[in-house]
Amino acid sequence: MSQLTEMKTVLVTGYAKAPQGSSMYEIYKTSGIVMEINTETNKIVNAEFTFVTDLAKDFLRRVIVNYDLSNGIEDLVKRIETHYYTPSTSSVVVAVKAAYKRYNEKTKHSE
Repeated sequence: MSQLTEMKTVLVTGYAKAPQGSSMYEIYKTSGIVMEINTETNKIVNAEFTFVTDLAKDFLRRVIVNYDLSNGIEDLVKRIETHYYTPSTSSVVVAVKAAYKRYNEKTKHSE
């Protein structure tokens, strides 16, 4: 059996329009997230964002890694809104919700 078929994780992305006037908008035009999710536990095991600074990337990664998507998305959204105070917060939330929706559609999970 190949290593790929033995994997227990999937990669899921989500995007939203970045807020105009932000450095994220000037560089990327979008707010994007890539999440690696364990399909057996539904936990986010890793994440990466289209942020300009490494600090922002690392901080938000720590906010969402280990979150269990079996609990739905609302607690994760609250966690982001509670700890991430930037002009791009809303677009990050939209991107996370888009990734969550894609994950559920592809794996047939329901909220």
